[in-house]
Amino acid sequence: MTEYRIDPEIAAHYELGHEQERLERHGQVERLRTRALLERLLPPAPAVVLDVGGAAGVHALPLAADGYEVRLLDPVPLHVSQAQEASAAARAPLAEVVLGDARALPWDDASADAALLLGPLYHLDAPGRATALAEALRVLKPGAPVLAAAVSRFASTFDGIHARALADDGFAQAVARTVGDGEHRNPDGRPEWFTNAHFHHPDELWEELAVAGFAVEGVLAVEGPASFLPPREEAWWLEDEARRATLLEAIARIEQEPSVLGASAHLIAVGRRP
Repeated sequence: MTEYRIDPEIAAHYELGHEQERLERHGQVERLRTRALLERLLPPAPAVVLDVGGAAGVHALPLAADGYEVRLLDPVPLHVSQAQEASAAARAPLAEVVLGDARALPWDDASADAALLLGPLYHLDAPGRATALAEALRVLKPGAPVLAAAVSRFASTFDGIHARALADDGFAQAVARTVGDGEHRNPDGRPEWFTNAHFHHPDELWEELAVAGFAVEGVLAVEGPASFLPPREEAWWLEDEARRATLLEAIARIEQEPSVLGASAHLIAVGRRP
């Protein structure tokens, strides 16, 4: 089997440990919307769900608590150790936590009822993304879904405006490149500017799944127009149950609207193995 190595800059970024904090504290709309999409799109428990690039288990552990058999894989040792520790302390532990690569999954052909790729496509080049999607197709049972996440090609533009980062010439130049070819680079190594990544156009994400052999059902906005809410505004919407429900319903109502898809920070494509 081919051995793959993660980009050292990407590995160093995630070994800082900020991803778990981001999702738990500052990415609440992303987390809640992803959770809602999983509840709606995954087959019923106790299905076997492969969480490829599952980090510290932010989505895997709630799924395990709902009765799913969840197998998590991540290429970052820190994430794997965090997931193992959290799983050991959970009332419903994960079925498996392994260090590995999305391009060489350790599971048998047609062995899973669903696969999540909620991060790997950000950090692979085009051949790597094709290989990861081919691997997901291989391990899925016929008719089983894949949910593959991407960062919108235009996310850094919107974020740069809201966070005033576009006033920095280095960030502005990086954003101009990203809009052109989808390649996000962080030459100054500033953690708040993310790390090396590929940001997708919504049509590109659909095409990659289709070329891999999936029957594509749609590309959905995750946060939609709530993507770049300042922390205080996000907290205002989410701290009240009625306001939270109103916000999530509003996002869901336009989650497939082509004219606003690219304005969502994150996208999820849904496909099925034929």
